[in-house]
Amino acid sequence: MTLWRQVLAALSDDTLDDATREAIVARGAAQLAVRRAPEGQQATPDAVLDTAFHEFSLLLTVEQAREALREVGRAHE
Repeated sequence: MTLWRQVLAALSDDTLDDATREAIVARGAAQLAVRRAPEGQQATPDAVLDTAFHEFSLLLTVEQAREALREVGRAHE
């Protein structure tokens, strides 16, 4: 399943626990932040936090944002 299908499913799946839902949505927010970063610059945890809040109405911790950026970075290696 693609990340975006996972994000959409996580947002509407009441059977997921909060930690799982937040991790999935954090990866989606990190991927968006990476794609939106200006050319030659890396996405920041603050950009992930902002994206998660404005796009998905989800408050994340800085550590969740950092972990999501690491995961998205590993997926692109």
